[in-house]
Amino acid sequence: MELTALLEKNLDEIVEKSCRQICEVKLKGYTKAGSTITKQKLANLYKKLIECVKNKELIPMLAYTEKIAKDRFNSGYDLYEVQTAINSLEELIWQKIFKHTKPEKLAESLSLVSSILGAGKDNLARTYVSLASKTKASAVNIQNLLHGSESIADVNE
Repeated sequence: MELTALLEKNLDEIVEKSCRQICEVKLKGYTKAGSTITKQKLANLYKKLIECVKNKELIPMLAYTEKIAKDRFNSGYDLYEVQTAINSLEELIWQKIFKHTKPEKLAESLSLVSSILGAGKDNLARTYVSLASKTKASAVNIQNLLHGSESIADVNE
């Protein structure tokens, strides 16, 4: 079966299973969002993957994962939660590919899916880190450190 057709045929099943997996591990952002919204988010990502596979291009996935990173970061999701959700989809897609793809097409199918999702995860992480580095960290109150028997001046002498 052609990869695009395989992905389209299994969209609902894979999204449903992935949503269950995510709910089972109780990722706080997705738990807070609820299963209906989580399922929609997974379906949107999955559809973006299909688009990229169909056209054999990365740009739509890179743009989409940048949008996801900004949205999830601003909504308080941890990076690992979003990466876990993508990994869940990817693992389930691999299982379908192994089960329904001819051996001579396995390498191409797996590399296409892995390259697109891998580039997306990398872009997502870079965007997340960029957003996090722009956020001011709370200052450390060092006054409590200075109440010991020695002052900083005594230590430096």
